[in-house]
Amino acid sequence: MRGRPFGAALLVSGPVLVGAYAAVNYAAISAASRAQGGRVTAGGLTSLGTDVWWVVKGITLVAGVAALTVAVVGLLLRRAGRARGFLLVLAGVPIVPYALGIAVAFANPVPWMAGFYRSPGFAAALPSWQPASALLLVAAALAQTAGALWRRRP
Repeated sequence: MRGRPFGAALLVSGPVLVGAYAAVNYAAISAASRAQGGRVTAGGLTSLGTDVWWVVKGITLVAGVAALTVAVVGLLLRRAGRARGFLLVLAGVPIVPYALGIAVAFANPVPWMAGFYRSPGFAAALPSWQPASALLLVAAALAQTAGALWRRRP
């Protein structure tokens, strides 16, 4: 039993870190929307901020579903059973959307969309730490990998 709770905690930390990615980006987008000025919606974002937030939500959805799948499969693999081979195959499926979400996050669509909307004020108002928020998704994937590989027996 030694080591099992730590491995499970690492598996569950993936979806939590993906949620942190969304929260951090929402804070950055809302700060840039406030600094940009102009017409602000009821949610506190400009139209550009709303569109950028939808892109971040899409990244979060893709990475979040992949993280939840990895967590569930990883926790099920800890149990002894017959369907272990199927679970091992199933464990490889979420790697593709997880990697896609991370790649898009590292491409950082937030300043790209500001350029597309011709809004240099929005891009200039983004906090300097915003591009590093993609590292939260990498940390989520690495934590889940470590949790899945954590030894079952001491």
